[in-house]
Amino acid sequence: MDVTPRHRSIIDPDLVPASLWTRAYLRRCASTSGSTGLTIALRRADGTASLFRTQVLAIGVDDASTYQHVERSVKFLLWSRGGSEVLLSGQTAAHLCAKLQTDYAPSGRRAFDADFFRKVFEAPLSFRSVAAAELPAASASHLPLGRHLDGCRIGFDLGGSDRKCAALIDGKVVFSEEVKWDPYFQSDPDYHLHGIRHSLELAARHLPRVDAIGGSSAGVYVNNKVRIASLFRGVTDPAVFDSRVRDMFVDLAKQHGVPFEVLNDGDVTALAASMSLGRNAVLGVAMGTSVAAGYVDQASNLTNWLSELAFVPVDYRVDGPADEWSGDHGCAVQYFSQQGVGRLLPLAGIDLPPSLRLPEQLEELQRLMLAGDSRARLVYEAIGIALGYSIAHFASFYEMGCLLIMGRVTSGHGGDIIIEHAKSVLRDEFPELRIDLLVPSEKDKRHGQAVAAASLPSLRR
Repeated sequence: MDVTPRHRSIIDPDLVPASLWTRAYLRRCASTSGSTGLTIALRRADGTASLFRTQVLAIGVDDASTYQHVERSVKFLLWSRGGSEVLLSGQTAAHLCAKLQTDYAPSGRRAFDADFFRKVFEAPLSFRSVAAAELPAASASHLPLGRHLDGCRIGFDLGGSDRKCAALIDGKVVFSEEVKWDPYFQSDPDYHLHGIRHSLELAARHLPRVDAIGGSSAGVYVNNKVRIASLFRGVTDPAVFDSRVRDMFVDLAKQHGVPFEVLNDGDVTALAASMSLGRNAVLGVAMGTSVAAGYVDQASNLTNWLSELAFVPVDYRVDGPADEWSGDHGCAVQYFSQQGVGRLLPLAGIDLPPSLRLPEQLEELQRLMLAGDSRARLVYEAIGIALGYSIAHFASFYEMGCLLIMGRVTSGHGGDIIIEHAKSVLRDEFPELRIDLLVPSEKDKRHGQAVAAASLPSLRR
């Protein structure tokens, strides 16, 4: 593919944006005889499904590029929408399905992804070629959660470096607190449980009673059950996870005896944006310990889409940075999180002691930015350029008019540089897109996530 970005980072110049690569591939399809349509459908056991339509070159024209286009698109769909059954329809579908099934097998290149979706949907990930008439209709479950502010509520938000809690009375924040913690590699679930209980107790002290509790946390939660979550990635013993983690929030709900809802932190981010801005078709992205994302559709509904954008591919260079968890190359977590900052610091000539943890490395970058260090600016510029190209790629999978960007990576003047460069990329490379890039107000930064989380459960009548 002829991919020549108009914007290049000085310290990370070899980025091959997925958006530009895909645009070049589709242009090639349009100008090459024999190219055909391909539909990719993801279906869940509950009957909901999503469809994605694209074009592919005929078999034998450039099979390597075609497979890269399809496999990277499938991976994006799996992590953004989710499903246990992948159906392909088109003249090349059978040929592509065989290779996808091999790559996403338990021993294949995408074994991490296969294992993740087996745990989430409690079924092995499968690929099948079908006729067009066999494709399911697109449908998504709407989650009747959020926007409830009556009564005395607690909201909590569990991040990788801190946990927040807030107490609300009829929508007014009467208390909020942030406590540092380090949950990622803790093997004893009591560490997590004691921290969560501590936050709930802090908030409860400022309320005359507790009517409802809502929380946000990285991971996948179904009916308050932990299916899989980076917050508990240190709990590697399956027996311990099943006995002490899976029902942790279910047990907390029973103990408190009030409506209790926990949702993915990305979805709560999008809900917070929709509530504060009065906008729909909102994609919320929190750039912090990881890349949390969530989506509110045109009808103001949260959906059952996963939106785990940390693992979606955004860079198609062959030797792109590898994610230390999944092992895949060019995924968003290496560009828009504390991991991304840690990767870019040495490229900018900023050498820090190896003993510094990622949150501390980010703090040092922010300190250097405040001091006017030009190397720090280069890091933020690289993030902004990659973000601009990635937003255009996101727009191929999400119908959105607004992107809310938040998280520790975007704090301070560095965040302004990220937004500035992302906007420049969109303006110069993708003028047809009409997407507002917004950052939360200081009030929303302090309280927005916890308020939205607190609004998740409705009160029993």
